[in-house]
Amino acid sequence: MNFCNQCAHPVSIQIPDGDTKERYVCDACGVIHYQNPKIVAGCIPEWEGQILLCRRGIEPRHGLWTIPAGFMENGETIEQAAARETLEEACAEVEINGLYGVFNIPHVNQVYMIFRASLKEKKFASGIESLETELFSENDIPWSEMAFPVVVQSLKRFFNDRVRQEFPAFIDTVAPIKR
Repeated sequence: MNFCNQCAHPVSIQIPDGDTKERYVCDACGVIHYQNPKIVAGCIPEWEGQILLCRRGIEPRHGLWTIPAGFMENGETIEQAAARETLEEACAEVEINGLYGVFNIPHVNQVYMIFRASLKEKKFASGIESLETELFSENDIPWSEMAFPVVVQSLKRFFNDRVRQEFPAFIDTVAPIKR
């Protein structure tokens, strides 16, 4: 950030009075510009035991598979965000069946919230951000072509929980990928 969004003057990094973190502070009007994590909402859409996945048509991780998910918009609930992302990425309508997992991803300043969901009907297609969409049984999921560790962790846990038909909500933290 270089300029204040209130008065357009330059900002500098400072620790404001009463704070403990460095923030962008306007040198002219004194407005403190807080930067907070983004919320990603997504779901695990199920149809007759299979999971709907999308092959990403955008970066990051173009060409790899993931569940439908994306950034929450202002004015919507997290459930609405998960359903909207599924409609946008997979042209599919879902019924949200409850919160399944929350992941802290501090190295990219995100909180990832995943819901369990059911497809309302066996109708889906590639949305504008997807190269293709497909239903997968557990044994057919392209594990080596998955886009994000959070999705792999969620799906593996989901399949383990599905054996017992118990889906307790969980919280986890994702560490940076070591390359």
